[in-house]
Amino acid sequence: MRYAGEKKFNIWVAMALGILGLFLIFVVYPLILILYKSVLSEDGSFSLAYFGKFFARKYYWNTLINSFKVTIVSTLLAAVLGLVMAYVLRSVRIRGSKYLNILIVMSYLSPPFIGAYAWIQLLGRNGFITKILNNLFHVKLNGIYGFAGIVLVFSLQSFPLVYMYISGALKNLDNSLNEAAESLGCSAMQRVLHVIVPLVMPTMLASSLLVFMRVFSDFGTPMLIGEGYKTFPVLMYSQFMGEVSTDDHFAAALCVIIIGITLLLFFFQRYLGNRYTYSMTALKPMEAENCTGLKNVLSHLFVYLVVLIAILPQLTVIFTSFLATGGGSVYTGGFSLDNYRNTLFSKNNNGAIFNTYLFGLCAIAIVVVLGILISYLTVRKKSFLTNILDTVTMFPYIIPGSVLGISFLYAFNTKPFLLSGTALIIVISLSIRRMPYTIRSSTAIIGQISPSVEEAAISLGCSETKSFAKITVPMMMSGVLSGAIMSWITLISELSSSIILYTSKTQTLTVAIYAEVIRSNFGNAAAYSTILTLTSILSLLLFFKLTGSNDISI
Repeated sequence: MRYAGEKKFNIWVAMALGILGLFLIFVVYPLILILYKSVLSEDGSFSLAYFGKFFARKYYWNTLINSFKVTIVSTLLAAVLGLVMAYVLRSVRIRGSKYLNILIVMSYLSPPFIGAYAWIQLLGRNGFITKILNNLFHVKLNGIYGFAGIVLVFSLQSFPLVYMYISGALKNLDNSLNEAAESLGCSAMQRVLHVIVPLVMPTMLASSLLVFMRVFSDFGTPMLIGEGYKTFPVLMYSQFMGEVSTDDHFAAALCVIIIGITLLLFFFQRYLGNRYTYSMTALKPMEAENCTGLKNVLSHLFVYLVVLIAILPQLTVIFTSFLATGGGSVYTGGFSLDNYRNTLFSKNNNGAIFNTYLFGLCAIAIVVVLGILISYLTVRKKSFLTNILDTVTMFPYIIPGSVLGISFLYAFNTKPFLLSGTALIIVISLSIRRMPYTIRSSTAIIGQISPSVEEAAISLGCSETKSFAKITVPMMMSGVLSGAIMSWITLISELSSSIILYTSKTQTLTVAIYAEVIRSNFGNAAAYSTILTLTSILSLLLFFKLTGSNDISI
């Protein structure tokens, strides 16, 4: 959108150049260094030996196959479950749906490895549910470990993301199309398969890609419950951060492989999304209806059961945080507040809590400001420059956190960009990693604001920048808040990049939880996890209060 007399070089072009420069320094430059290191031999010459090493040994490339198996199955299950949950909650009036929405989002809040730890408490070899089943049926179950356990954890923790995206799409769906199909004799199942699913398919593809990236890049869950089922991220982490032997060049080659895979998936998703995108106006939005009889009973049972299973890990963590432990690892059966005394009031341990809030607030401020500017530039100021900006800012959307953390250490471990070991590198990584949530939601909302509103203000003598600040930004705030709350919740739960970049002084809650689990200090881990969960719940309640909304949809 250009106005008469607008100069070719103005404040918007300067902003686009400045933001693009930041992303070139903190995204493109580190990735180029990873590529360079992956083809550099020990004597400094060009070599593809590290790629050959990966594909030559079955032990290495089998981890990639394992990752694809886990990721594909988990993504499919999460997509189906998220679609069904979104449709049922949008079409049927479910009692307590406002609180169910909070619980669904809660199940997505914590890192997957916390869910893995909680499910070990429930379905491990000595888990609570395992003991009941063994005694009841006189069997000896081996627990949740291996492929099935990894898929269970990932599916239950990932479907809320699909649910939130599809729920937002269904909100904008014109229900007259559904009614027209019903009048033509289509059954409820036919209407879902031939009307609803095609219309939300681009949204499902976008959310499924996020699920795919999250599952594919996670190493905490397979490390805790894999038991021999080793995945690609575990291999990459062990090569870079292993205690026994490490190989930086081989780790760089693994990073390049995973970047190549995610780039292919990203462009494939964009191709499908552009091909099957539908534009419509919800003249008659879908509204939840009161149902009676068997349909009402089954709908309530299905929704409540799924939510209960999804939220069970968080409930387990909160419950176990109040159990007394012997030596931090063995529950004695009584109740105690010692776990909270050890975390909240210990001078040695409470730094992780302070760091999480400080780094998170700094990062979310950067995310909101840059997210608004980037979305405005890419939608309202379309040009070759903003198209490049749009593409570059989506890189963190597809790059695994562990890759970003490794690339940051390569890029910012020497002068002139000596940032490793500082709080600044954590804040930057959190901002870069979680900004796409806010950019996407802001872009979606600004696309719904007519340019004529800004044009009217300018015709009345208002400057373009003042029109943007006083009119456009306030109108964007609903979408910005949706993306910002997701960015906030996910950045305080970020582990993949933080565990590579942290030091003893910059440790965050997720890193502290992971360290306590590895050391078998389950009481402290449960207390930290509870603090993280309660923070996220309060953030959600604040969001609902500020927006007057009953749910979060993206």
